[in-house]
Amino acid sequence: MEITYMIIIGIVTYIFGAITKLFVSKVPNKYIPMQNVLIGVFSALICYFCKIETSLLQAFVLCLSATMSAGGVADLVKTIKNKEN
Repeated sequence: MEITYMIIIGIVTYIFGAITKLFVSKVPNKYIPMQNVLIGVFSALICYFCKIETSLLQAFVLCLSATMSAGGVADLVKTIKNKEN
């Protein structure tokens, strides 16, 4: 189950990233958490309606926590790289 969530989140993230690159030249960093929430919501809906998860609330909690923690890890890596330079 968990690997299926990550695959769905990865695909949705890739699609959102491609759309952002095509239609928006530069997204300010303050909107990235909002984009992560949208990715989590869409991923949760996909997981629920594809019957991967039977509980809508659990699908939302799992997908939102995964996307927000991934965003936090990405920010942490970026911060560490900036401090090294």
